[in-house]
Amino acid sequence: MKYYIIAGEASGDLHGSNLMKALKHKDPHAEFRFWGGDLMQKQGGTLVKHYRDLAFMGFLEVAMNLRTILNNIKFCKEDIKNNRPDVLVLVDYPGFNLRIAKFAKELGIKVVYYISPQLWAWKEGRVETIKKYVDEMMVILPFEKDFYLKHGVKSHFVGHPLLDAISKLEEINVDQFKAQNHLNEKEIIALLPGSRKQEVEKMLEMMLSVRPHFQNYQFVIAGAPSLDKDFYQKYVDENVHFVSNKTYDLLRCSKAALVTSGTATLETALLNIPEVVCYRGSKISYAIAKRLVKNIKYISLVNLIMDREVVKELIQNDLNTQNLVAELNLILNGEKREQMLHDFDLLREKLGGSGASDNAANVILKLG
Repeated sequence: MKYYIIAGEASGDLHGSNLMKALKHKDPHAEFRFWGGDLMQKQGGTLVKHYRDLAFMGFLEVAMNLRTILNNIKFCKEDIKNNRPDVLVLVDYPGFNLRIAKFAKELGIKVVYYISPQLWAWKEGRVETIKKYVDEMMVILPFEKDFYLKHGVKSHFVGHPLLDAISKLEEINVDQFKAQNHLNEKEIIALLPGSRKQEVEKMLEMMLSVRPHFQNYQFVIAGAPSLDKDFYQKYVDENVHFVSNKTYDLLRCSKAALVTSGTATLETALLNIPEVVCYRGSKISYAIAKRLVKNIKYISLVNLIMDREVVKELIQNDLNTQNLVAELNLILNGEKREQMLHDFDLLREKLGGSGASDNAANVILKLG
């Protein structure tokens, strides 16, 4: 079969690459054309556009880049029309992908959505678009199946693909990792400031403001594959280090982490690293989001899945040095740390075992 896959962010690139691997195993003659990143490119096929050219954050940023976004949509439609895949696989990224779903369906192409947009949080009306233009919806969070059923949409709960990625990791030697990355002997506090330039700049300054309070630790920034190493150099010194494309290894060697809200909050929890979740958007974007998002008590996937506060979320004005220091102290040692690690065990149980990529591939192949 000919597969056309669209992933617009770093997490989509990871999940898309694992899905491609599973599809190749079951369909040895698979042909791939895709929008994604380096991980998907390693699986072979044709990279049409890299996600670094697609990721715009917040309402203001989207408005400022609207012409680019519309040009990308136009280009994508033409590319699909010219290449006529057997199946279109959409990975999250709803603002872009739902437009492409409608176009592809009207061309008679089978449409699969892998990793549902978070419609349960906002823009619930988009369910009608999915009902019309998506042949198979695959969800990765347990409560999403009930959400779609309520709207008359049959979906497949395939499990969470992060469990696949994490289950395949080899054991890591902490001392060896430190030596290979020119780190000192101090315990590590990992900083995961996001993957978009404007986001990273905003978050790193705040995260690094806690340094004077934790002089017995070293801080290590997880570099995003979409950003050049040079971009991070202004933050690096004798006790602030940087590693690129090694986020999972860094986390596994860390005592705790400060994490910008997003998929990384769940990755950190599944790797069993206590964390503080951080988020600060522009005032206008945040004000708009608060009006649009309904009935959602949390912003981190960890808390949403568990339906209670497992990890502390510091949002907007609550994200300040004083609060960061207090919360970080609580998870470095003591009762709060032990409780969080126990809750992470329960989280893994709730998400089920590995196998999401294989399960998703089976659903897709039935369309052939």
